[in-house]
Amino acid sequence: MKTVQQIIATKSGVIHAVTGQTPVFDALTVMMNENISALLIMDGDQLTGIFTERDYARKVILQGKSSKAARITEVMTANPITVTPADSIDRCMMLMTDKHISHLPVVRGGQVIAMVSIGDIVKFIIEDQKQIISQLESYIQQ
Repeated sequence: MKTVQQIIATKSGVIHAVTGQTPVFDALTVMMNENISALLIMDGDQLTGIFTERDYARKVILQGKSSKAARITEVMTANPITVTPADSIDRCMMLMTDKHISHLPVVRGGQVIAMVSIGDIVKFIIEDQKQIISQLESYIQQ
């Protein structure tokens, strides 16, 4: 069974986060500069939420809020669903599908250690399938 640990082993280990008091505009700037679509919201070492492009569209734009005046705590998704490194890739896909989310913070011992996206999972599955196909082709040619 493939696990989240196998995905995060291939990632840089950089966690992009802001505090709840960060202006939405500044959070969006971080997301643009890092070419990411979600940020973790941290209070020290404590995960308090997640802010995604969807949150921006639904809770800022559609509600007529100002990106420069609104704080992340006003528009973030509090208490995000998390996974552990030992969780299966299948569980991640099921959570993402059932909950209509595309990012999962990875927590070990109460500490955030990474975040996986649907893109990370799809990339991992494709690479894994390529490897399996290559092994099967090699076996058949013997």
